[in-house]
Amino acid sequence: MAKTKQTKIFDIAVVGGGPSGRIAALMFAKSGFSTALVAPAGVGQDGRTTALWQKSILLLEEIGVWPKICENAAQLRKMRMIDDTRRLIRAPEVIFDSSELELEEFGFNILNSNLNAVLEEYCGSAKNITVFDSTATKVDFQPQSAVLHAKTGETIEARLVVAADGRNSLVREAAGIDVRHWSYPQAALVLNLEHSLPHHGISTEFHTPSGPFTLVPLPGRQSSLVCVESVDGAERLLEMKDALLELELERRAHSILGRFKLISKPQSFPLSGLSATRLVGDRVALVGESAHVFPPIGAQGLNLSLRDIADLDKVLTRAAARQQDIGGPDVLKSYETNRKSDVRTRTQAVDLLNRSLLTGFLPVQLARGAGMYLAGKVGPFRRLLMREGMAPGSGFTLNR
Repeated sequence: MAKTKQTKIFDIAVVGGGPSGRIAALMFAKSGFSTALVAPAGVGQDGRTTALWQKSILLLEEIGVWPKICENAAQLRKMRMIDDTRRLIRAPEVIFDSSELELEEFGFNILNSNLNAVLEEYCGSAKNITVFDSTATKVDFQPQSAVLHAKTGETIEARLVVAADGRNSLVREAAGIDVRHWSYPQAALVLNLEHSLPHHGISTEFHTPSGPFTLVPLPGRQSSLVCVESVDGAERLLEMKDALLELELERRAHSILGRFKLISKPQSFPLSGLSATRLVGDRVALVGESAHVFPPIGAQGLNLSLRDIADLDKVLTRAAARQQDIGGPDVLKSYETNRKSDVRTRTQAVDLLNRSLLTGFLPVQLARGAGMYLAGKVGPFRRLLMREGMAPGSGFTLNR
């Protein structure tokens, strides 16, 4: 248990109790940095799920948590995209198969509650991590360090603060980093369900006029669902009794998984985006949703966040080996330079896909249809899309 009067200066203080914050703390601790984690325990049951792609799994293997996580995760072997827009120009169905890349699977899908429980357990016992079971209420940035004030009264001093405290980041605001917000006329209905037919490790995404309707495998005959609807449409679905909602969702899924039964309470989230104007400030670096937020389309969110963490760890490890100040402006600028392109292209790709489904503009429909046609018919193009979807940079080789 951390003492109220803390005199030790940590190398890094990570703020945030979600997956990004806890994974970041484990990564930095493994690299030899003394790490403070300011995160409340048991952040509550989260019925949502996360799909983890291969590069993220490699990071989780590196910090030693993957064997425990994969016990409750489902393989994602194929991704099926179906144009259900019922418009004049409809794209052909496309199936992305991991075996084309000589992989057993693209990745795994897991309940956030199970993922968080494993990460909390490992952070509690990891060497080099001191956990402060609290939230940060104030941050003072000084020339040589930053001082965090916790709600429980502790003060934590560190050479670098890593903000992983989400879209409403207190650390980002304290650092004076501005953000750009945008919103969509949509909401995402999120729930988990059982079905009478097996999913065979296939994730299916229907492209509808209101947005994607995506079924992602969970262990057994269960799947998670993200249904992107108009705000009014999502509200109508939320108001339905369970039996009627099950029938309506099965209808929209064209019964490809048989009968549906809800196993979690439906939740609805407005679709919006956020992008920080800078990824670094004085003694601070942003990762995860403190830096970028976009709709739950294409399972890019946490995977992008883990690439933030991996790149930041590389920059800091290299700086420490050169005896540089890990919180200094030159070191942090290197992290920002490395990340800008990946963050920008992922944000734009998700935004473009979502907006292409909403528009009735014929040339846009034609372009989307042509892209899906090429993905279905041209093997090299399809394999390039699969590699880029999991790990940006064509030079990355996927082997497991």
